[in-house]
Amino acid sequence: MSTDPTPPGFELPLRLLLAFRTIIDELHERIAREGHPDLRPMHGFVFQAIGPHGTTAVELGRRLGVSKQAAGKTIEGLEQLGYVARGSDPADARRKVVRLTDRGVDCLARSARIFDELRAEWSATLGEEQLRRLEDGLRQLAPGDPFRLDTPRWFGTP
Repeated sequence: MSTDPTPPGFELPLRLLLAFRTIIDELHERIAREGHPDLRPMHGFVFQAIGPHGTTAVELGRRLGVSKQAAGKTIEGLEQLGYVARGSDPADARRKVVRLTDRGVDCLARSARIFDELRAEWSATLGEEQLRRLEDGLRQLAPGDPFRLDTPRWFGTP
């Protein structure tokens, strides 16, 4: 426990953002070394919003809190990189569905493993008990779905 005076209130969200940036930046450094150098932090939100069964550009935009046009531009860029593919919906040939390619699925699997490694490193630094208290405290302060995907709108369109 710190004996320093209480820090100003604005420091808490900045420290939370800095912790987020630290772990995401390290993830992207490692995933780049594993064959995914073109990924950007926003792409993780997009992959999660596409999901295992795919989605349309309209639905992707809704899930991310961005316009259909912004979602379409993001899909186009990820398609060029080989992470997603567009195809017809078997139930409705007029409807175009975006799905993750094998490359996109590989990226998600590698990301999950790297996040586990990073958590283990943070546990080694802070101690498992302190890290669990931090995680429990964050769940208490920020309840709800941790996979809320409209976060990109806070930072601009993907």
